[in-house]
Amino acid sequence: MSENLYTFAVTRLRSKELELLNGPFIDQLIGCKTHEDCRRLLGEKGWGKPEESDEEVLRAQRQKTWELMGELVDDLSVFDVFLYPADYHNLKTAIKMVCTGASAEGVFVENGSIPREVIVKAVEEHDYAPLPAEMRQAAEKAFRVLLHTHDGQLCDILLDRAALSAILKAGKASGSELIAGYAERTVAAADIKTAVRCAGMKKKKSFVQDALAPCDSLDVSALADAAVKGVDAICEYLQYTPYADAIEQLRESPSAFERWCDDLIIREIRPQLHNPFTIGPLCAYILARENEIKTVRIILAGKRNGLSEEFLRERAREMYV
Repeated sequence: MSENLYTFAVTRLRSKELELLNGPFIDQLIGCKTHEDCRRLLGEKGWGKPEESDEEVLRAQRQKTWELMGELVDDLSVFDVFLYPADYHNLKTAIKMVCTGASAEGVFVENGSIPREVIVKAVEEHDYAPLPAEMRQAAEKAFRVLLHTHDGQLCDILLDRAALSAILKAGKASGSELIAGYAERTVAAADIKTAVRCAGMKKKKSFVQDALAPCDSLDVSALADAAVKGVDAICEYLQYTPYADAIEQLRESPSAFERWCDDLIIREIRPQLHNPFTIGPLCAYILARENEIKTVRIILAGKRNGLSEEFLRERAREMYV
Protein backbone atom coordinates (compact mmCIF):
# COMPACT_ATOMS: atom_id res chain seq x y z
CA MET A 1 0.00 0.00 0.00
CA SER A 2 1.53 3.32 -1.06
CA GLU A 3 2.12 6.24 1.27
CA ASN A 4 -0.60 8.17 -0.57
CA LEU A 5 -3.13 5.43 0.14
CA TYR A 6 -2.11 5.35 3.79
CA THR A 7 -2.55 9.12 3.86
CA PHE A 8 -6.13 8.67 2.68
CA ALA A 9 -6.71 5.95 5.29
CA VAL A 10 -5.25 8.11 8.06
CA THR A 11 -7.49 11.01 7.02
CA ARG A 12 -10.53 8.76 7.40
CA LEU A 13 -9.21 7.45 10.71
CA ARG A 14 -8.99 10.88 12.36
CA SER A 15 -12.74 11.08 12.88
CA LYS A 16 -12.70 7.67 14.54
CA GLU A 17 -9.97 8.81 16.92
CA LEU A 18 -12.45 11.33 18.31
CA GLU A 19 -14.58 8.42 19.52
CA LEU A 20 -11.76 6.84 21.56
CA LEU A 21 -12.21 6.78 25.33
CA ASN A 22 -10.07 9.37 27.12
CA GLY A 23 -8.66 9.65 30.62
CA PRO A 24 -11.51 11.75 32.09
CA PHE A 25 -14.08 9.25 30.81
CA ILE A 26 -12.17 6.34 32.40
CA ASP A 27 -12.09 8.29 35.67
CA GLN A 28 -15.83 8.78 35.38
CA LEU A 29 -16.31 5.09 34.69
CA ILE A 30 -14.27 4.12 37.74
CA GLY A 31 -16.32 6.55 39.82
CA CYS A 32 -19.60 4.82 38.96
CA LYS A 33 -21.29 3.32 42.01
CA THR A 34 -22.37 0.05 40.41
CA HIS A 35 -21.67 -2.23 37.50
CA GLU A 36 -25.04 -1.25 36.03
CA ASP A 37 -24.04 2.43 36.16
CA CYS A 38 -20.84 1.57 34.29
CA ARG A 39 -22.76 -0.26 31.59
CA ARG A 40 -25.22 2.62 31.28
CA LEU A 41 -22.36 5.11 30.83
CA LEU A 42 -20.66 2.87 28.29
CA GLY A 43 -23.94 2.47 26.45
CA GLU A 44 -24.09 6.23 25.99
CA LYS A 45 -20.75 5.88 24.16
CA GLY A 46 -22.16 3.16 21.90
CA TRP A 47 -20.64 0.30 23.86
CA GLY A 48 -23.38 -2.31 23.73
CA LYS A 49 -26.97 -2.80 24.82
CA PRO A 50 -28.23 -3.61 28.35
CA GLU A 51 -29.21 -7.16 27.39
CA GLU A 52 -25.70 -8.01 26.18
CA SER A 53 -23.11 -9.56 28.48
CA ASP A 54 -19.88 -7.73 29.23
CA GLU A 55 -17.90 -10.10 27.01
CA GLU A 56 -20.35 -9.65 24.14
CA VAL A 57 -19.92 -5.89 24.40
CA LEU A 58 -16.12 -6.10 24.44
CA ARG A 59 -16.03 -8.66 21.64
CA ALA A 60 -18.22 -6.40 19.51
CA GLN A 61 -15.87 -3.47 20.10
CA ARG A 62 -12.90 -5.51 18.94
CA GLN A 63 -14.86 -6.63 15.89
CA LYS A 64 -15.61 -2.98 15.05
CA THR A 65 -11.89 -2.22 15.10
CA TRP A 66 -11.08 -4.91 12.56
CA GLU A 67 -14.06 -4.11 10.38
CA LEU A 68 -12.75 -0.55 10.21
CA MET A 69 -9.25 -1.74 9.30
CA GLY A 70 -10.80 -3.89 6.58
CA GLU A 71 -12.40 -0.76 5.13
CA LEU A 72 -9.17 1.26 5.31
CA VAL A 73 -6.66 -1.19 3.84
CA ASP A 74 -6.87 -3.79 1.10
CA ASP A 75 -4.68 -6.38 2.82
CA LEU A 76 -4.96 -7.01 6.55
CA SER A 77 -1.73 -9.03 6.53
CA VAL A 78 0.11 -5.76 7.23
CA PHE A 79 -1.36 -6.12 10.73
CA ASP A 80 -0.36 -9.77 11.25
CA VAL A 81 1.80 -8.83 14.22
CA PHE A 82 -1.42 -7.95 16.07
CA LEU A 83 -3.33 -10.99 14.78
CA TYR A 84 -0.87 -13.75 15.68
CA PRO A 85 -1.88 -13.96 19.38
CA ALA A 86 -5.39 -14.97 18.30
CA ASP A 87 -3.99 -17.53 15.84
CA TYR A 88 -1.81 -19.23 18.43
CA HIS A 89 -4.54 -19.10 21.06
CA ASN A 90 -6.83 -20.91 18.63
CA LEU A 91 -4.09 -23.39 17.78
CA LYS A 92 -3.57 -24.13 21.48
CA THR A 93 -7.33 -24.57 21.92
CA ALA A 94 -7.64 -26.85 18.90
CA ILE A 95 -4.78 -29.10 20.03
CA LYS A 96 -6.24 -29.50 23.52
CA MET A 97 -9.70 -30.12 22.07
CA VAL A 98 -8.48 -32.85 19.71
CA CYS A 99 -6.14 -34.51 22.23
CA THR A 100 -8.52 -34.54 25.17
CA GLY A 101 -11.92 -34.57 23.51
CA ALA A 102 -12.96 -31.61 25.64
CA SER A 103 -15.41 -29.06 24.34
CA ALA A 104 -13.91 -25.79 23.16
CA GLU A 105 -17.22 -23.95 22.82
CA GLY A 106 -16.71 -20.30 23.60
CA VAL A 107 -12.92 -20.66 23.92
CA PHE A 108 -11.90 -19.84 20.36
CA VAL A 109 -11.40 -16.16 19.55
CA GLU A 110 -12.02 -14.15 16.41
CA ASN A 111 -9.87 -11.69 14.49
CA GLY A 112 -6.85 -13.85 13.75
CA SER A 113 -4.98 -13.99 10.46
CA ILE A 114 -6.15 -17.59 9.87
CA PRO A 115 -9.79 -18.76 10.03
CA ARG A 116 -10.16 -20.93 13.11
CA GLU A 117 -11.82 -23.63 10.97
CA VAL A 118 -8.56 -23.99 9.03
CA ILE A 119 -6.59 -24.40 12.27
CA VAL A 120 -9.01 -26.98 13.71
CA LYS A 121 -9.05 -28.99 10.49
CA ALA A 122 -5.24 -28.98 10.31
CA VAL A 123 -5.01 -30.38 13.84
CA GLU A 124 -7.81 -32.91 13.40
CA GLU A 125 -6.29 -34.28 10.18
CA HIS A 126 -2.67 -33.91 11.34
CA ASP A 127 -2.04 -32.04 8.09
CA TYR A 128 -0.35 -28.75 8.94
CA ALA A 129 0.42 -27.71 5.37
CA PRO A 130 -2.43 -25.13 5.29
CA LEU A 131 -0.81 -23.30 8.22
CA PRO A 132 1.95 -20.70 7.85
CA ALA A 133 5.42 -22.23 7.70
CA GLU A 134 6.51 -20.87 11.09
CA MET A 135 3.39 -22.35 12.73
CA ARG A 136 3.58 -25.87 11.30
CA GLN A 137 6.53 -27.18 13.29
CA ALA A 138 5.25 -25.69 16.54
CA ALA A 139 1.80 -27.18 15.98
CA GLU A 140 3.11 -30.65 15.26
CA LYS A 141 5.53 -30.63 18.20
CA ALA A 142 2.96 -29.29 20.66
CA PHE A 143 0.41 -31.88 19.54
CA ARG A 144 2.90 -34.73 20.07
CA VAL A 145 3.90 -33.40 23.47
CA LEU A 146 0.32 -33.17 24.73
CA LEU A 147 -0.71 -36.51 23.21
CA HIS A 148 2.21 -38.49 24.65
CA THR A 149 2.98 -36.68 27.91
CA HIS A 150 -0.39 -35.08 28.78
CA ASP A 151 1.69 -32.10 29.92
CA GLY A 152 -0.54 -29.12 29.17
CA GLN A 153 1.97 -26.69 30.63
CA LEU A 154 4.73 -27.85 28.28
CA CYS A 155 2.33 -27.65 25.35
CA ASP A 156 1.49 -24.09 26.35
CA ILE A 157 5.09 -22.88 26.62
CA LEU A 158 5.97 -24.36 23.23
CA LEU A 159 3.12 -22.49 21.55
CA ASP A 160 3.56 -19.30 23.57
CA ARG A 161 7.21 -19.13 22.57
CA ALA A 162 6.32 -19.85 18.94
CA ALA A 163 3.74 -17.04 19.03
CA LEU A 164 6.29 -14.59 20.40
CA SER A 165 8.85 -15.60 17.78
CA ALA A 166 6.25 -15.08 15.04
CA ILE A 167 5.38 -11.64 16.44
CA LEU A 168 9.02 -10.59 16.55
CA LYS A 169 9.69 -11.87 13.03
CA ALA A 170 6.63 -10.05 11.67
CA GLY A 171 7.66 -6.86 13.45
CA LYS A 172 11.14 -6.90 11.94
CA ALA A 173 9.80 -7.69 8.48
CA SER A 174 7.15 -4.96 8.59
CA GLY A 175 9.39 -2.07 7.59
CA SER A 176 7.62 0.01 10.23
CA GLU A 177 9.57 1.34 13.18
CA LEU A 178 6.39 1.45 15.25
CA ILE A 179 5.44 -2.18 14.53
CA ALA A 180 8.99 -3.39 15.11
CA GLY A 181 9.15 -1.53 18.41
CA TYR A 182 5.80 -2.90 19.52
CA ALA A 183 6.87 -6.45 18.68
CA GLU A 184 10.13 -6.09 20.60
CA ARG A 185 8.36 -4.67 23.68
CA THR A 186 5.72 -7.39 23.54
CA VAL A 187 8.24 -10.22 23.44
CA ALA A 188 10.48 -8.70 26.11
CA ALA A 189 7.56 -8.10 28.47
CA ALA A 190 6.31 -11.66 28.00
CA ASP A 191 9.81 -13.01 28.69
CA ILE A 192 10.12 -11.01 31.90
CA LYS A 193 6.71 -12.14 33.14
CA THR A 194 7.57 -15.75 32.28
CA ALA A 195 10.88 -15.49 34.13
CA VAL A 196 9.11 -14.19 37.23
CA ARG A 197 6.54 -17.01 37.12
CA CYS A 198 9.31 -19.58 36.69
CA ALA A 199 11.19 -18.07 39.63
CA GLY A 200 8.09 -18.39 41.79
CA MET A 201 7.63 -22.04 40.78
CA LYS A 202 11.37 -22.74 41.18
CA LYS A 203 11.68 -24.11 37.65
CA LYS A 204 14.98 -25.48 36.39
CA LYS A 205 17.06 -23.42 33.98
CA SER A 206 16.35 -25.79 31.08
CA PHE A 207 12.61 -25.20 31.50
CA VAL A 208 13.06 -21.44 31.67
CA GLN A 209 15.24 -21.41 28.57
CA ASP A 210 12.62 -23.39 26.65
CA ALA A 211 9.95 -20.88 27.70
CA LEU A 212 11.79 -17.66 26.79
CA ALA A 213 11.74 -16.23 23.26
CA PRO A 214 14.95 -14.50 22.16
CA CYS A 215 14.68 -10.77 21.45
CA ASP A 216 17.10 -7.88 20.94
CA SER A 217 16.57 -5.97 24.18
CA LEU A 218 17.13 -8.92 26.54
CA ASP A 219 19.77 -11.60 26.93
CA VAL A 220 17.45 -14.54 27.54
CA SER A 221 20.30 -16.75 28.75
CA ALA A 222 21.16 -14.22 31.46
CA LEU A 223 17.47 -13.80 32.25
CA ALA A 224 17.11 -17.57 32.64
CA ASP A 225 20.13 -17.64 34.97
CA ALA A 226 18.51 -14.92 37.05
CA ALA A 227 15.12 -16.68 37.14
CA VAL A 228 16.71 -19.75 38.71
CA LYS A 229 18.05 -17.53 41.52
CA GLY A 230 14.80 -15.68 42.17
CA VAL A 231 12.93 -12.42 41.59
CA ASP A 232 15.66 -10.31 43.23
CA ALA A 233 18.18 -11.65 40.71
CA ILE A 234 15.78 -10.87 37.85
CA CYS A 235 15.45 -7.28 39.09
CA GLU A 236 19.23 -7.00 39.39
CA TYR A 237 19.64 -8.14 35.79
CA LEU A 238 16.96 -5.72 34.55
CA GLN A 239 18.91 -2.76 35.97
CA TYR A 240 21.12 -2.96 32.90
CA THR A 241 18.33 -3.23 30.34
CA PRO A 242 15.77 -0.80 28.85
CA TYR A 243 13.31 -2.11 31.46
CA ALA A 244 15.10 -0.80 34.55
CA ASP A 245 12.26 1.66 35.23
CA ALA A 246 9.88 -1.28 35.66
CA ILE A 247 11.74 -2.88 38.57
CA GLU A 248 9.62 -1.17 41.22
CA GLN A 249 6.41 -2.33 39.52
CA LEU A 250 7.77 -5.84 39.09
CA ARG A 251 8.51 -6.08 42.80
CA GLU A 252 5.01 -4.79 43.55
CA SER A 253 3.04 -7.34 41.52
CA PRO A 254 2.74 -8.95 38.07
CA SER A 255 -0.33 -6.78 37.36
CA ALA A 256 1.60 -3.58 38.17
CA PHE A 257 4.35 -4.64 35.78
CA GLU A 258 1.83 -5.46 33.06
CA ARG A 259 0.30 -2.02 33.46
CA TRP A 260 3.75 -0.44 33.16
CA CYS A 261 4.33 -2.30 29.90
CA ASP A 262 0.97 -1.29 28.46
CA ASP A 263 1.48 2.35 29.45
CA LEU A 264 4.95 2.35 27.88
CA ILE A 265 3.52 1.23 24.56
CA ILE A 266 0.80 3.89 24.67
CA ARG A 267 3.38 6.61 25.35
CA GLU A 268 5.52 5.38 22.48
CA ILE A 269 2.66 5.38 19.98
CA ARG A 270 1.05 8.68 21.05
CA PRO A 271 3.09 10.77 18.54
CA GLN A 272 1.14 8.96 15.79
CA LEU A 273 -1.78 11.27 16.59
CA HIS A 274 0.14 13.91 14.65
CA ASN A 275 1.50 11.71 11.86
CA PRO A 276 -0.47 12.09 8.62
CA PHE A 277 1.56 9.49 6.71
CA THR A 278 2.51 5.78 6.84
CA ILE A 279 0.83 2.85 8.51
CA GLY A 280 1.80 4.12 11.97
CA PRO A 281 -1.47 5.87 12.92
CA LEU A 282 -3.51 2.83 11.90
CA CYS A 283 -1.38 0.53 14.07
CA ALA A 284 -1.56 3.02 16.93
CA TYR A 285 -5.35 3.06 16.65
CA ILE A 286 -5.49 -0.75 16.90
CA LEU A 287 -3.31 -0.67 20.01
CA ALA A 288 -5.33 2.18 21.50
CA ARG A 289 -8.54 0.22 21.03
CA GLU A 290 -7.06 -2.92 22.59
CA ASN A 291 -5.82 -0.81 25.48
CA GLU A 292 -9.22 0.74 26.18
CA ILE A 293 -10.99 -2.63 25.84
CA LYS A 294 -8.58 -4.11 28.39
CA THR A 295 -9.16 -1.19 30.76
CA VAL A 296 -12.94 -1.39 30.45
CA ARG A 297 -12.79 -5.13 31.11
CA ILE A 298 -10.80 -4.51 34.31
CA ILE A 299 -13.27 -1.87 35.50
CA LEU A 300 -16.38 -3.91 34.73
CA ALA A 301 -14.95 -6.98 36.47
CA GLY A 302 -13.99 -4.81 39.44
CA LYS A 303 -17.46 -3.32 39.72
CA ARG A 304 -19.07 -6.77 39.52
CA ASN A 305 -16.89 -7.90 42.41
CA GLY A 306 -17.25 -4.78 44.56
CA LEU A 307 -13.61 -3.68 44.31
CA SER A 308 -12.65 -0.19 45.46
CA GLU A 309 -12.07 2.81 43.23
CA GLU A 310 -8.49 2.98 44.48
CA PHE A 311 -7.88 -0.62 43.43
CA LEU A 312 -9.26 0.05 39.95
CA ARG A 313 -7.34 3.32 39.47
CA GLU A 314 -4.13 1.46 40.22
CA ARG A 315 -4.89 -0.95 37.40
CA ALA A 316 -6.47 1.32 34.78
CA ARG A 317 -4.23 2.03 31.78
CA GLU A 318 -3.25 5.37 30.26
CA MET A 319 -5.45 6.28 27.34
CA TYR A 320 -4.13 7.14 23.89
CA VAL A 321 -6.12 10.39 23.68
